[in-house]
Amino acid sequence: MRLRPTALVMTALALAACSPASVAPLPVGVADYQLGQAYPPAQDVTVVVRDSTATPAPGVYSVCYVNAFQTQPDEAVDPDLLLEPDPAWPDEFLLDTAQRDALTGRVAAVLGRCDEAGFDAVELDNLDSWTRSDGRLDRADTLAIAAEVTDAAHGLGLAVGQKNTPELTADEVAAIGFDFAVAEECHEFDECAAYTALYGDQVLDVEYTGTLADICADPDRLVMTVLRDRELTAPGSPEHVREHC
Repeated sequence: MRLRPTALVMTALALAACSPASVAPLPVGVADYQLGQAYPPAQDVTVVVRDSTATPAPGVYSVCYVNAFQTQPDEAVDPDLLLEPDPAWPDEFLLDTAQRDALTGRVAAVLGRCDEAGFDAVELDNLDSWTRSDGRLDRADTLAIAAEVTDAAHGLGLAVGQKNTPELTADEVAAIGFDFAVAEECHEFDECAAYTALYGDQVLDVEYTGTLADICADPDRLVMTVLRDRELTAPGSPEHVREHC
């Protein structure tokens, strides 16, 4: 029987408090970011990120993408949770972090799906929504939800990745309990050092612009850096790009 989201949160939190499940660290190697379209990873790939609706890639460390603080395009969500479209991604709505129970329950349902599918970890996207909300979302509420969701994921045996948000302090990261980070274009925006200061080599960076030569020459470049096409297409597409340092 599938648990209701709120019941899943309570069960996972209880597990984390009583006998926390061990989580596997992010293996340092070659990463692939496959949110747009899943495909068999190349032989040298050790980490693959796929959407929560996809099946994890066999034989590699698999990270489940969770849009934790915004809606997915065309997702049906309780209207009371919706605030306004994200100015950067107008097909996604910001979610009201003041409604902690409802928002945590929504994310917990996705965590359960990731766990049942066999993923090793989750990345929580749009943690930084408060920075684009014109003051309507609160940083403290956002981080409190992130901590609760991270506890729930740990109770299911899932490692948890911070997504973007270089604004976080070391104390905030420690309080939430993140295990690794996923950054997008930290080379492009000169943010890579902010992640390595907190996570060392437990960071995956996805770049969408620039050349591989320039990216790999960056002294702050992360160990696991992959250059992908912005639409994250599969091999065979004329737009497909997947290169790594």
